[in-house]
Amino acid sequence: MTTDDTAPHLTWTDDDEPRSGRFGDVYFSRDDGLAETRAVFLEGCGLPDAWAGRRHFTVAELGFGTGLNIAALLDLWSRTRPEGGRLHVFSIEGFPLTADEARRALGAWPELAEAALALTEAWPERTPGFHRVDLPGFHAVLDVAVGDVDWALDQWSGAADAWFLDGFSPALNPGMWSETVMDRIAARSAPGARVATFTVAGAVRRGLSERGFVVEKKPGHGRKRERLEARRDGAPAPDQAPRVAVIGAGVAGAAVARALVASGITPVVIEGERPGAGGSGFPAGLATPRLDAGDAAIAGLYAQALERARHLYDATPGAVLSRGVLQLPQAARDPARFDKIAAQSLWRDGAMSVIDAEAAADRLGEPTAEGGLMMADARVIHAAAILSAWLKAVPMITATVARIERGDAGWTLSDAEGRILAQADAVVVTAGWGTAGLLADAGLSPVRGQADWVEGPASPGVAWGGYVAPTGTGVLFGATHDRGDVTLEARDADSARNLDALRARLPHLAAQAETGVRHRRVAIRATTRDRLPLAGRRADGLYLLSGLGSRGFCVAPLLGEHVAALIAGTPSPLPATLFGRIDPDRLGPA
Repeated sequence: MTTDDTAPHLTWTDDDEPRSGRFGDVYFSRDDGLAETRAVFLEGCGLPDAWAGRRHFTVAELGFGTGLNIAALLDLWSRTRPEGGRLHVFSIEGFPLTADEARRALGAWPELAEAALALTEAWPERTPGFHRVDLPGFHAVLDVAVGDVDWALDQWSGAADAWFLDGFSPALNPGMWSETVMDRIAARSAPGARVATFTVAGAVRRGLSERGFVVEKKPGHGRKRERLEARRDGAPAPDQAPRVAVIGAGVAGAAVARALVASGITPVVIEGERPGAGGSGFPAGLATPRLDAGDAAIAGLYAQALERARHLYDATPGAVLSRGVLQLPQAARDPARFDKIAAQSLWRDGAMSVIDAEAAADRLGEPTAEGGLMMADARVIHAAAILSAWLKAVPMITATVARIERGDAGWTLSDAEGRILAQADAVVVTAGWGTAGLLADAGLSPVRGQADWVEGPASPGVAWGGYVAPTGTGVLFGATHDRGDVTLEARDADSARNLDALRARLPHLAAQAETGVRHRRVAIRATTRDRLPLAGRRADGLYLLSGLGSRGFCVAPLLGEHVAALIAGTPSPLPATLFGRIDPDRLGPA
């Protein structure tokens, strides 16, 4: 749920200019706001010449506001983008507007209509943290950090080629122009980075100059006599696409492959059997977060992961079988815990709500003695549709990797007979429990899970330790949770356990399931002792995305982008403090 702590207190002048009541200043002039943006920020950063011939170009902005600067940037990028170029934008906003407010503001310039429409339709959430927005029509991605500017710059892992410093003036908003902020700007600037701003305040000029930028006053625009440009010495490093091999074609491998393709890198995917042969091969799965009322960082990780998964799944045809999952209590403390979780500022309005027994029964279609936590943004997923969509653009090798060896020319992947399957500059192991066979010291443990499904009955998504997921033609239910067991043969006793667990919670649905023709399947989950994923660099050129446990459909899309960013040298979507919590090396030596 969002709060009023970050409200911009927006008002509109008689000329329909948006004005911040919090800072007592307009966001732009309706008469010349777009012209000022183009003169001060786009031309001030040497655009479009600065991105000529670049595969990746990164722009960072202090003050997202109405999105005007970014809409103008996207418009220019769409007309002058270098062949194969990808634009990455990072913007910070402490007091975010709504999409409707931005739509009204940007409506003043019909020449930006295409960019403004794409931006406002994908408008980032207003909750605290990092929010990634895809702009595929512009070959661009936008990360918006909602929060304090010091925190946001400290948490961003990128290096900007251009900076738009567009906070309200230093006199009205001094926190945006502090010495610490100047330190962060210097630390997060690529060689040759350009800085542009409307202010020529002495403190800003000195701050940039003392940190190695060459600063110049330039003629201003409109009523402002002067503006500021600054440049850091150096030239962009060569940017060549690496050869990447991904081992495993479940949701983790598919998520990494999708993210790599989006960044301009086409990997080869190596899979021993077929996509979804492991834990991603059931007819339905739940994309639900780990709920944490005590650890703010972990709660934030899963909230961000669910948001990203929801956006990507909703954009993938056939991927979503059902929207919303009801979490029922497992222990006496859960109702109070649900209250705390629903009150967290991490969730957008309506995403998490506590419902009573009557509302729960209405949703489930049968009586229940307890209410629960309604997770409106959770999804029931058709994994086959995701794997098909996200893997279609990449070459695939059907083989089992037995060895990964590092040599002078990179990494060599071989099968058990010593045949070379692929050679790569970077390897990503996303093989689920199979990861343990390739990286024995990764710190993974197996947990066997058997689930059953039946045709005919209908139910929404519901979880309580066990779970029910609609498949489109019936329901899947289960699953068992047997630590240390790697047996893949299905067992009658486990089917009986699943049915008993269903009967204890949803007896009417269990009665229907009991009379139908049932199917069943077993997979081995890869888990870690702290129940957190492994996502990141394991060694030079060797990366890992595993240990997802039962949360793979929730976390794989976001963490796949994190791993892809490390390979591509682009900004991660994650705040930096989370890197260590999911670092593969935290559980053992490489």
